[in-house]
Amino acid sequence: MPTDPRAIAYFAAGIGAGLTIIGGAAGIGRLAAAAMEGIARQPNAAGDIRGAMIVAAGLIEGVTFFSLIVTILLAIK
Repeated sequence: MPTDPRAIAYFAAGIGAGLTIIGGAAGIGRLAAAAMEGIARQPNAAGDIRGAMIVAAGLIEGVTFFSLIVTILLAIK
């Protein structure tokens, strides 16, 4: 049973995109949970924790977006 290489590429790109989204969501979820716990323990540092959380979330989103672009490029190549 021969399989088309493009079909395998599309399947792999779909799996890669799904794993990317799951990883990004899990990373941001853990980040938010840790930030909320830190703010609950030390409310005076809420501004610093919030700023660091926003920067880290932006970095996670950037890596997620980059990997999605790579999977799309691999699928259409």
